[in-house]
Amino acid sequence: MNKLLESENIANENISEENKTADPAVETISNEKVTNEELSEEIASVTEPVANVPVNETVVSEIPAVEEPIADENADSSEEPGIEPVDKKEIDQWDKSRIIERLDEIVHLDINEKIKNEIEVCKQAFYKIKKIETEEAEKAFIAQGGTKEDFKPEPDEAEDKVKELLAVFRDKKVSLTAQTEKIKERNLATKKQIIEKLKELIESKDDFYRVYNEFRKLQQQWKEAKQIPESAVNDLWKEYQHYSEKFYDLLKINNEMRDYDFKKNLELKQALCEAVEKLDNEKDVVSAFYQLQKLHQEWREIGPVAKELREEIWSRFKKASSVINKKHQEHFESLRLLEQRNLEEKTALCAEVEAIDYSKLTTFKDWDEQHKQVLDFQEKWKTIGFAPKKNNVKIFERFRTACDVFFRNKSDFYKNIKETMDVNLEKKKALCEKAEALKNDENWKETTDQMIALQKEWRSIGPVSRKHSDVIWKRFISACDYFFEQKNKHFSSQKTEEVDNLKKKKEIIEKINSIDTNLPTAEAVAIIRDLITEWNRTGFVPFREKDKIHKEYRKAVDKHFDRLKLDESERRLQTFKSNLSDISHGDEKSKNKLLNERDKLMRTYERLKSDIQTYENNIGFLSVSSKGGGGLMKEMNRKINSLKEELNLIVKKIEVIDENFEK
Repeated sequence: MNKLLESENIANENISEENKTADPAVETISNEKVTNEELSEEIASVTEPVANVPVNETVVSEIPAVEEPIADENADSSEEPGIEPVDKKEIDQWDKSRIIERLDEIVHLDINEKIKNEIEVCKQAFYKIKKIETEEAEKAFIAQGGTKEDFKPEPDEAEDKVKELLAVFRDKKVSLTAQTEKIKERNLATKKQIIEKLKELIESKDDFYRVYNEFRKLQQQWKEAKQIPESAVNDLWKEYQHYSEKFYDLLKINNEMRDYDFKKNLELKQALCEAVEKLDNEKDVVSAFYQLQKLHQEWREIGPVAKELREEIWSRFKKASSVINKKHQEHFESLRLLEQRNLEEKTALCAEVEAIDYSKLTTFKDWDEQHKQVLDFQEKWKTIGFAPKKNNVKIFERFRTACDVFFRNKSDFYKNIKETMDVNLEKKKALCEKAEALKNDENWKETTDQMIALQKEWRSIGPVSRKHSDVIWKRFISACDYFFEQKNKHFSSQKTEEVDNLKKKKEIIEKINSIDTNLPTAEAVAIIRDLITEWNRTGFVPFREKDKIHKEYRKAVDKHFDRLKLDESERRLQTFKSNLSDISHGDEKSKNKLLNERDKLMRTYERLKSDIQTYENNIGFLSVSSKGGGGLMKEMNRKINSLKEELNLIVKKIEVIDENFEK
């Protein structure tokens, strides 16, 4: 923003300097007429006009000369062949390296107005790019968690090179100025000597032609001396003009020679009129104005014309000059109107930023949206041209202050919630530690539930600072992803195993169905038990096939049990073993189920023992001789035997469970 302000001030100063030169041309026109009239009256018989006026000299009645580059005295000789000026619009499209390359080309050339202007344009174009790069670096720094106050631009070698080239140019200008001052002082001494010689010629009694030739030589020496110190210009010119005119008066040059000079001067002034009239087609109004100043300087250096033509030729020259001056004035008037409109637009932007209601900015989203809008205001500010010079700094300071207030409030908002973000960060670190502790746990069901719960808790925690956000999230999600990848691998291999188990169990059923019915009972029972054992050792099958394959298995086994007339106890034991294999996974949950089943069997075992003990005690009170005692004893003995068979089955089931634990 400071560089933007600096560029605006520079541009306004340039406009101000151009405005200062707008009026002198008009004064030059009016004074030119007076000078010619005076000359025409004073040297009516002059054959050699008082025309050889140096470019930087003027009569007393004229305005001070416009300050121009030294090289303008001999513009053609100061330009090096092959180096063409570059348009400002083209330079604005260059990058920094191209600008540096161009500066390196032109800072070593002879100094003239074009070179000075192009160097200034290159300088402004470079720092415009530099400003944009600095702002982007600052935005990136803030986006990474930094603050505007902590931001420091990185050293720029390109900027150092530009400063080095500009220093070369400044040194060259200083050196040239010093040389020019010496030349001016030397020219001043030369011209004073010329005036003294003019005095001597006026009093000389020598031959006319020798004196006249000496006078012409002095005129040529005067022209060659050119620039002198500004403080001596008017007085010295008046003195030179006085003795020159006196010389012509004394010599009384004949009218024929005078008419010849009038004719020559008329031709030169007509050419100048044509040159001024052509300036009307010049698109660059400012350039046309400066060219007009040079043409006026040339006009002053040309001597008078015939008296009857003076008014006519002067009117033509003045009319053409007035057209250029009017365009110049209108140009700067339009600039002033444009600057006023720019001031109004910039004032409106200031009001927009100042009207921000900070009480409504309560969330990150609110601040981000308002931040984007303020940046849009700043971008729009850059597209608006300069305001009037007297308002330019003030309106910029107002806009910058309003923006600073916004960014300061935004910074305060973020500082106020920084503690909350730090708490959120600690919570998320704790969740990361829990997830990392669980990621290798193979208790898939419970761990899955815990992981899902951790993820839900993560979502319930608020945000953390941007510089930690990605790191902490990647840490958490990596632990979660690792667990679920391992789970997927496990169940993928388990699924393959279950398919193989299904195939094995189908083969066992085929073997049971293919047992020869003619085998002895003991041999057939042994084969069936072996196949049952093999069935129980075979692992799980796919869940959707579980009931179907188990029904086929029970059907095949029951068919042989019925044929072989095995007792109910044996069947129940085999069924228990089969059911036990379905719940025995080897994991913690299966172990808990087996323990619960064993505890239940132990309670049944204790109850049955107690019932048997009760029946055995009661039977001792009965007598066979008592009425009905024989039948009751038989019934009680039957129940005792039945309970003992049940107790024996319970013991075998407990043994089967214990065998599973040993495995």
